[in-house]
Amino acid sequence: MRCPFCHSADTSVIDSRLIDEGDGVRRRRKCNTCDERYTTYERAELSLPRVAKSNDERVSFDEAKLRKGLQLALEKRPVGAAEIEAALNNILRRARGAGDGEIQSRQIGEWVMDELRKLDDVAYIRFASVYRSFQDVSAFQDEIDRLKSTTTLGGNK
Repeated sequence: MRCPFCHSADTSVIDSRLIDEGDGVRRRRKCNTCDERYTTYERAELSLPRVAKSNDERVSFDEAKLRKGLQLALEKRPVGAAEIEAALNNILRRARGAGDGEIQSRQIGEWVMDELRKLDDVAYIRFASVYRSFQDVSAFQDEIDRLKSTTTLGGNK
């Protein structure tokens, strides 16, 4: 790795640590020419499948869109950034592990709802109301009843 300061190729790794539950490596490096120190991060670059939308359109998997959807559902809810990142990583792992070059957008939505259900009941209902296009109050009530039957409502944060 070249030094970002003097561009010398003569660098050494001083320290390496696993990050993100072992999915990445943080390396502390030192340039042997100019003695500057810097940090690099390594992650395996795994390709995500293409997304098949309900209108038969095929698009690239958009991690930023997924993150934004989670953050919107969890806005003003007592869920920390680390928990949101863990949920996002769980969804990304499932997408990469799907084994196909293509995944249905509906499947991604279901995974998001699974993760939100674990994190926060209100965020789950928020997301479900948009995702499932609730048309009236009875649709909200049906989803709340379904949630109550699988968990104790209010048991989450």
